[in-house]
Amino acid sequence: MKRRAVSNRCLRAAGAAVALILFAGACADSGDDTAQATSPGPTTSATDPSPTGTVSPVDQAGLQAALDAGAQEFLLPGAVALLYTPSGTITATYGTTERDGGDPVSADDHIRVGSNTKTWTATVILQLVQEGNIALSDPVSKHRPDVPNGENITIEQLLNMRSGLYNYSETPELNEALDNDPQRVWAPDELLALAFANPPYFPPGEGYHYSNTNYVLLGLIAEQLEGRPLPQIYDDRIFRSTRMTDSSYPDAADTSIAAPYSHGYFYGTNMLTLTDPALPEDMQAEAKAGTLLPSDVTNNNPSWTSSAGMGISTANDLATWVKALTDGSMLDADLQQQRMDSILPTDPSNPEAAGYGWGIAKMGPMYGHTGELPGYNSFMGSDPENDVTLIVWANLAPGVDGRDPASTIAKGLIDEMYAN
Repeated sequence: MKRRAVSNRCLRAAGAAVALILFAGACADSGDDTAQATSPGPTTSATDPSPTGTVSPVDQAGLQAALDAGAQEFLLPGAVALLYTPSGTITATYGTTERDGGDPVSADDHIRVGSNTKTWTATVILQLVQEGNIALSDPVSKHRPDVPNGENITIEQLLNMRSGLYNYSETPELNEALDNDPQRVWAPDELLALAFANPPYFPPGEGYHYSNTNYVLLGLIAEQLEGRPLPQIYDDRIFRSTRMTDSSYPDAADTSIAAPYSHGYFYGTNMLTLTDPALPEDMQAEAKAGTLLPSDVTNNNPSWTSSAGMGISTANDLATWVKALTDGSMLDADLQQQRMDSILPTDPSNPEAAGYGWGIAKMGPMYGHTGELPGYNSFMGSDPENDVTLIVWANLAPGVDGRDPASTIAKGLIDEMYAN
């Protein structure tokens, strides 16, 4: 959610990026690929192999080798990869929970999962749709009268990133504040005020632009309809029903992470990477030489991500969740099918581009999401056709060259598995 205010920023500077970027730009360049791609957009194209094709899962040695190579390339202190296939489950780990020591990382470590939180928020809204408490066609103004042009923006357009509402994560005001006061507690309405002070990217429904503003609104609407706070809503509707015992959504003032957890690291500043997530070349060289070190941002307050990216989880829980997200166990059959059908290319001129729908992305042959905020990057994807699920997380983000470490490693593994 946070960084790359204008160029590849899904949640990065705003808390959670859908590095669909790599996957032909879903999440618009990691976060903002407007309909015509007027926002930070993905830079790497990917083919979209058919999920019904032959899958050749990597073995334990191959998974470990891919994780090791990616971790070393991105200067990661630690990383985890889980691969579930009909043949079984394999896990690979790399490094430690802290740069200068700590414990070996494990699939049980808690991390901040950034924009993967959006899939929780969207699922809650869809359950409320299913229960008749809200309609996808409702104008946002019915629930939030303060939204500019809200009478012409629908709940569905918030879900699929086609509202046109400005992404508050791209504002200098937010990024300066994150650098100068990393412990500031942000109220959702403060984030919306930043967004509403800027013009929309396009009229509602006439483009695609990944905007965290949409999901902050959806979280507030869910609380209003339920009459209770989001931590309780997620716990009841998401975590308990799927037995995700190691996942949580913290209170705004809570910067802690339950043990065991991995620290998160971040190079540079938010303002430095506002329009380009990559560090200047001289700083990249210093980082690779070990003379420039990343900051430990583990306990920076994540409230600026709100219901767009403040979740905490583990690799194991993410695997449980992305399977539930794609197998239809969270919604009735009809609404689940509509959700899968809602996915459209993020770049209208390229039908092969990664797709985004109602809080779910299509990345090559896999459905799921990605998440990034300073310090952490995670990928969760599931191919229900072939019963393949892949989770990768890294405890440094973004990379010095602006790429998302975990998503890049995941893409390499997917390309290898679906090469045929």
